[in-house]
Amino acid sequence: MKVYLDYAATTPLDKRVFKAMSPLLGENFGNPASLHAFGREALRELDAARDKVAQILGADPSEIYFTSSGSEADNWALKCAARAARQRTGRTQVVVSAMEHHAVLGSAAFLAEEGFDVRYLSPAPNGLFNVADVANVLSDETALVCVMTVNNEIGTVQPVQEIARAAHAAGALFFTDAVQAAGYMDIGKSALEADMISLSAHKFYGPKGVGALFVKRGTPFCPLIHGGEQERGLRGGTSNPAGAVGLAAALAYASEEREENNEHICAVRDRFLDQLFNAVDGASLNGDFLRRIPSNANVSFAGVDGSALLHRLDLAGIAVSLGSACASGAVEPSHVLTAMGLPTDRVKSAVRFSFGKYSTFDEAEYVVKVLSRLLPEIRGE
Repeated sequence: MKVYLDYAATTPLDKRVFKAMSPLLGENFGNPASLHAFGREALRELDAARDKVAQILGADPSEIYFTSSGSEADNWALKCAARAARQRTGRTQVVVSAMEHHAVLGSAAFLAEEGFDVRYLSPAPNGLFNVADVANVLSDETALVCVMTVNNEIGTVQPVQEIARAAHAAGALFFTDAVQAAGYMDIGKSALEADMISLSAHKFYGPKGVGALFVKRGTPFCPLIHGGEQERGLRGGTSNPAGAVGLAAALAYASEEREENNEHICAVRDRFLDQLFNAVDGASLNGDFLRRIPSNANVSFAGVDGSALLHRLDLAGIAVSLGSACASGAVEPSHVLTAMGLPTDRVKSAVRFSFGKYSTFDEAEYVVKVLSRLLPEIRGE
């Protein structure tokens, strides 16, 4: 039996989304920047996709920019907003959650090399940030605050709306990476109150290689990719109409079916956790249980190396993760669990199980049975 429990890394493409994309991968192959009929047809599809994304987010189409990924959107938001804000206001401080995706942390490190004063926020042991603690770090030098909506490793849902208000009260911009939140919660601009929001289609049953960035009108901004007039002159490079249509379709289905999907996913995950904690010893859930998206279960197993368990599960046909798929080649312990102040043994023994709309109760029960067999073997019991 093969079981996929790594939906936080990527999701399978919804067949309905593939159907929506197919014409643009075949007969409607034109370049949207071309002036002839083929180009105009591709441009109509691209514009329609932008309109659909904007409607779902409660935004204006002019505030939606398509990118090649969530990582690109994160880089664009952080680097260009910080630079533009510094040029406009002279502010040089950037405040970043220590639990961010590596795309944000890498961009923050780059900004530090450019002379920005980068401050990192540490969460409570449950992985949540206290709004008052965030506000206390802000000053009249703060240009930008970055806290992701949902953490990609432990699934915790941050109070981003309140943090955004604190940032705005200090005269700073607020950016949130909502890549893991889309499909599970309302990520509209009014729900998050953010100046910038990043998305990635393959996290909600859309295609890989396409993301989106919401930039509120009036936000200081500049190009990341020069050399073209695409995306209103702010992102050079040939547009990807098929990807944009796929992202828009996937986001629409995810939004329309969110309540039904969440109920099913949560039920499967909770069945897994209930049976797991009854069947094995030394299992601990990482992150806050209540303020968590329904798909995530990050569990540490005492006396077990997480890498060893992952490989044994893979041999048994079960796909899981140690954390971010973008850092899967790293040998360093999880920066997220480390930032939470968890003991080293607990950090190194953590495995992320992430469920999706295609997960079943039979799969959850099967994985618990396999774990019940593997854990004593790995521990040498």
